[in-house]
Amino acid sequence: MTPLSEPVSARYKRAAIIGGGVIGISWAGLFLARGIDVVINDPRDDIADLVRAGLEEITPTLAQLGLDTKDLAAGLSFEADLATAVQGVDVVQENGPERLEVKQRIWQTIEQNAPTHALLATSTSSIPATAIAEVMRQPERLIVGHPFNPPHLVPLVEIVPGEKTSEETVRQATAFYAALGKKPQVLRKEVPGFVANRLQSAIFRECVYLVAQGVVTEQELDDIVTASIGMRWAVAGPFRTFHLGGGPGGLPHFIEHLGRAMKANMWPALGNPTFDEATVATLIEQANEAFGGSTVEELAAERDRAQIALMRALGQTPDAGTADHA
Repeated sequence: MTPLSEPVSARYKRAAIIGGGVIGISWAGLFLARGIDVVINDPRDDIADLVRAGLEEITPTLAQLGLDTKDLAAGLSFEADLATAVQGVDVVQENGPERLEVKQRIWQTIEQNAPTHALLATSTSSIPATAIAEVMRQPERLIVGHPFNPPHLVPLVEIVPGEKTSEETVRQATAFYAALGKKPQVLRKEVPGFVANRLQSAIFRECVYLVAQGVVTEQELDDIVTASIGMRWAVAGPFRTFHLGGGPGGLPHFIEHLGRAMKANMWPALGNPTFDEATVATLIEQANEAFGGSTVEELAAERDRAQIALMRALGQTPDAGTADHA
């Protein structure tokens, strides 16, 4: 395996991944490729087959990232009992259902049984650590480590401390994810949905509105995004883009001469669609027309190849040999 570098490898030798779904499999592949043994906790009877099949599917992508995928599953094991699964681990990455009461039960058990030195992280996409940690004796240990799907490929991990999360936990989580080759970003305050998903949700709302209104089809809208703002934002985010759009005067000039007009003319006109029966029928019909000719697995593989090509062009692929950020 391609190991984590010292001193990170000395601290993280075994990880417990709670939940063996798409996110859990993705995390498992990345951890294993970095030389971390993984135990997966999931109550499904067929979890071993599902995880092994999922790992086989993402192995080519891991290899394209420069990670050693030989005998990838050698360090993989399964444990259906949560209390047993987290014993003796150095990090817990929880990917359970997005329901507060379920996560609270999970984390009560984890805290009672995981070693005191273990990094405790939840992949939740919307529930704040503050709420989850209300039932914990040591809420300072819990932190949100929210990946952008799929975690083994997309660099971002949003690190979101709760109100009682310690600075040491924040530093520990940042160092760990950076050593995995990720790009961790610590958020300054908790907000529902964090940042990336809020942006994605806002854009998708307008996408649904434009399609439902018959302005464009789904395929046409996707083509517009990938040929314009998608390409632009890959190299410069929204604020830098508009800073450049302001010319020599930068963002202040943009706000004064274009931004105020955007607020007055564009913001009020943005749509507020709903997933009513007619809208859903339109979206499904057009999705079948645009994407139905390929399986989800084929589309995902195509996406991953293009994503890796883009990351390479931008110099954002992880350095498999020198991942020492601790």
